[in-house]
Amino acid sequence: MMDLISLLAVEGGLAGMGAGLAAIGAGIGIGKIGGSALEAMARQPEQAGDLRANMIVAAALVEGAVFFAIVVCLLVLFV
Repeated sequence: MMDLISLLAVEGGLAGMGAGLAAIGAGIGIGKIGGSALEAMARQPEQAGDLRANMIVAAALVEGAVFFAIVVCLLVLFV
């Protein structure tokens, strides 16, 4: 009985760490996207509108991947 409880505790801890790592990865990825877009806008201001739109799409894709990772972690935790 004690082995099952300790296994569930470890599983919950690992799921929490996975969700945290996914969130950290998203922050780093979106920061790189934003920094690169700002650098490109500074180099070519006439392309700012297109760069902004592409930046938003890329950030949305990163967020979607993170939400998927967090859902997988929650499924591991509760199922």
